[in-house]
Amino acid sequence: MEIKPLGDRIVVKVLEAETKSKGGILLPDTAKEKPQEAKVVAVGKGKLLDNGTMATPEVKVGDKVIFGKYSGNEITTKEGEDLLILREEDILAIIK
Repeated sequence: MEIKPLGDRIVVKVLEAETKSKGGILLPDTAKEKPQEAKVVAVGKGKLLDNGTMATPEVKVGDKVIFGKYSGNEITTKEGEDLLILREEDILAIIK
């Protein structure tokens, strides 16, 4: 299924949380932090500004991004893929 986000919305696939701590200890599911990194899979046209122009998004498909911990809306596609729909303002940084 192809998803085309509207306006300044962006569809991302959340990357898996770490299963080990930095010291090498295996973490149970209850101790894992909610992941905040994702890969962009679709981008809307951009945000409509007050003056009538369209601000193009800074992110593009394929970018790895960091987003706010409790941002966006989770969806599951017919194929069983878990995705997250965010507004561009919920994205904090692009990972280079």
